[in-house]
Amino acid sequence: MTTVLAFLVTLAILIVVHEWGHYRMARACGVKVLRFSVGFGKVLFRRQRSPDSTEFVISALPLGGYVRMLDEREGPVAPHEVHRAFNRQPLRSRALIVSAGPVANLVLAVLLYAAAGWVGTQEAKALLGAPSQGSLAEQAGLRSGDWVKTVTVSGGSPVDVRSMNDLRWYLIDATVHGQDLELDVTDARGTHARSVLLPLGRIGSRAVDERLMQRIGIGAPYTEAVIGEVVPGSAAEQAGLRTGDRVLQVDGVPVEDGSRVRERIRAAVRDGQPVPMQWRIERAGQALTLQVTPKVEQDPAGGPSFGRIGAGIGQQIEMVEVSYGPFDGVAYGLRRTWELSALTLKMLGKMLIGDASLKNLSGPLSIADYAGQSARLGLAYYLGFLAAVSVSLGVLNLLPLPVLDGGHLMYYLFEGVTGRPISDAWLDRLQRAGVAIMLLMTSLALYNDVARLLGLH
Repeated sequence: MTTVLAFLVTLAILIVVHEWGHYRMARACGVKVLRFSVGFGKVLFRRQRSPDSTEFVISALPLGGYVRMLDEREGPVAPHEVHRAFNRQPLRSRALIVSAGPVANLVLAVLLYAAAGWVGTQEAKALLGAPSQGSLAEQAGLRSGDWVKTVTVSGGSPVDVRSMNDLRWYLIDATVHGQDLELDVTDARGTHARSVLLPLGRIGSRAVDERLMQRIGIGAPYTEAVIGEVVPGSAAEQAGLRTGDRVLQVDGVPVEDGSRVRERIRAAVRDGQPVPMQWRIERAGQALTLQVTPKVEQDPAGGPSFGRIGAGIGQQIEMVEVSYGPFDGVAYGLRRTWELSALTLKMLGKMLIGDASLKNLSGPLSIADYAGQSARLGLAYYLGFLAAVSVSLGVLNLLPLPVLDGGHLMYYLFEGVTGRPISDAWLDRLQRAGVAIMLLMTSLALYNDVARLLGLH
């Protein structure tokens, strides 16, 4: 229910703001607006103050909306209202009306990001767990317990890293742009500072998907390798493990943190059978050796089986408060909206030329899932999610594709250069092509959604 409600609220806010942008600009330019609709199809709710005013409706299919304006191309217009018809407006006014929807989404994103910053969030501190063996992070020299303080893109200035989410954002952005990233790190106490260069340019933007962090080698934040709650009857209890035990070694190999212990547990399966492990632990100041044999679990998505011992591994992740003041929050909103807009355009361009995977396209099922997850995490997380989707909606609508706002702006550019509007025949062809492209993109996005839910991606 939370997911459904959060999804519906998300759609309602983004659609209303987008169409409100068109509506307000049309009114400002003197164009008569006949209908403001949230959704398509059968009308469920209708409100109109007078026969000559705008009709506001809510329709059955909530995946979009529209603003219908007085236009001679769509029906007869009374002579005394011709000056209020959209098609009779100067080119500049028409372009402003069309662009106002996407611009409203981008302005909304700035405000939402600012509001999320004002509310503040508890986020994981940028303390790194043990890098995956053989990964880019390990080869670069990153170690368990490193605290990332700043990052620097090639040729840029250092930028503060406030949390693990910040770090992941900079890693994604640098990878998409094919840039190396220099990390200034210390140990967990803030001493022994050093710089580490991550050659992210080697990865390539095709690797930018949900497994990117695994490829880089940066996973869960650092936690001490301490046993948490032990489930009664579990493999951990049978092995003699207790809450508070500190894991020192697994099969003679020292373990730096909880994530490395979890890796060893999951990997302790061979040919579908559990592989016993020798654990060296510390309990009440004494070192003990225990044999731990995990239970084999089958991946519900059809992946390889893995080991599980039935105990929490690692102490609670260290958290930090991330918040902004009134002016800093607005600056943060502007910066994040600009960065995400640029990143979205870059990814779309790379997908178009085959330099990025089409698996990155998401549809309504993914949006609904993320809406529910963010709503359960709290207000600031949901505001940030809304902002990200609003940016995507604004950028997508500015693309020069027929049927989108950006496609209409391209028509107006042609008209401005040639001095004549595009012909009806060409307009019809382009609209048909635009519908075909949008159907193809929607189908691909839905396929990706289903594939993610089934674990096929």
